[in-house]
Amino acid sequence: MTPEEFRRSAHELVDWIADYRSNIENMPVRAQVEPGDVRNALPSQAPQQGEPFASVVSDLDKIVVPGITQVQHPMHYGWFPSNASLASVLGDITCAGLGTLGISWESCPSLTEVEEVVCDWLRQLTGLSEQWEGTIHDTASTACMTALLIARERTSNFSENSGGLQSEVKPLIVYTTSEVHSSVQKAALLAGFGADNVRSIAIDAISRQMSATALQDQIRLDIENQCAPCCVIASAGTTGVTAFDPVDEIADVLEDTTIWLHVDAAMSGTAMLLPECRHLWHGVERADSVSWNPHKWMGTILDCSLFYVKDPEHLIRVMSTNPSYLRSTVDGEVTQYRDWGIPLGRRFRALKLWFHLRLDGVDAIKQRIRRDLDNALWLVNAVEAEQDWCIVAPVTLQTVCIRHQPQNMNGEALDQHTLNWVDRINQSGAAFMSPSKLDERWMVRVSIGVESTERHHVERLWRVIRTTAHECL
Repeated sequence: MTPEEFRRSAHELVDWIADYRSNIENMPVRAQVEPGDVRNALPSQAPQQGEPFASVVSDLDKIVVPGITQVQHPMHYGWFPSNASLASVLGDITCAGLGTLGISWESCPSLTEVEEVVCDWLRQLTGLSEQWEGTIHDTASTACMTALLIARERTSNFSENSGGLQSEVKPLIVYTTSEVHSSVQKAALLAGFGADNVRSIAIDAISRQMSATALQDQIRLDIENQCAPCCVIASAGTTGVTAFDPVDEIADVLEDTTIWLHVDAAMSGTAMLLPECRHLWHGVERADSVSWNPHKWMGTILDCSLFYVKDPEHLIRVMSTNPSYLRSTVDGEVTQYRDWGIPLGRRFRALKLWFHLRLDGVDAIKQRIRRDLDNALWLVNAVEAEQDWCIVAPVTLQTVCIRHQPQNMNGEALDQHTLNWVDRINQSGAAFMSPSKLDERWMVRVSIGVESTERHHVERLWRVIRTTAHECL
């Protein structure tokens, strides 16, 4: 494809994307395919000759789009807001068009230094002090694993340079709760800790937050049993109910120890753009690392996860490799982001944030977040005013956990009723929500925060929920 052919096709593609976004509300929210439908609609072998661009666009319409659960749809309330603001899409297109090679400062000085700038912008915007320095990972899963790796090396006195974890006399222990994101368990396994060395700390039955007292007791017990406490993963907004662990109390427990404290604020970090929400992660300045995802509620297109540390020299010592072919005359003077994470090569992800913040502006982003919080409060009031409906977990931000609980219905019958009505709504395409278990009983999470979701969409959802739940009795 020549630059001129690209120009013509790109104009057509941008028009197609704009039309897709303009018409998305007319589409069913849930993907309208069965397993294998998309694969079977595609050729089993790659084309030997180039095809007209129009043929590709036609297949986008006929094959690809029906196989997408439309997370940009205003009636999408599942999982978490996964916004992809069009301003950030322009940044992603620019990233792809530039085709940069991010393996060192020398390979693309702009990639490194724009990333430094936007990470610092977001540091300031979320109220973090100048102690913190940041980088951009793909997801919070990778950020969490990086935190565990550098925690592991601090506790083991850099065992990676000798016998690794296999040479450690005492098993290294990770502490978290049952409410933590599943990626934490996966990261602990891949980082070599082993499932037996991940402790699930008791939580408060109402707030769902980690008990600092239970954490202290478990650490004391592990020390008595000749284990080496290594890392605490605290959630600032759990996946299930958006619960916030008491970071300040946890930091009190870890005072005068070398135990690493990582704060995972994946979705909820966006709320810290609002000064009135920052009390929720009070004590974060006492942590060792923090991660959160602008590619969720804030709206910078996936993948874009921020990872901050207060001791970048420790991070670099653990993650650094310096092969001769990457050495340059500016080593020691510049940031080499290859030494801040797992991959060597990196995309120019910072452009997505740079475009998003510059084109939409911080004030508009904050206004949208406050709108979502107001819409969540409206839904809470509507649910609480209705007979046989209840809010099953405290609402801290924009996630509302609900259950329809008719009189004399409980146990497995209630679980089946919950799954019946939410599945019927999801399959209809009218809206999409995520069922989840809370204390071994099914409930439904309504995660409000799609960029295009306004109050009338939330009102429509509540009408659909009530009608469907009663039809399922």
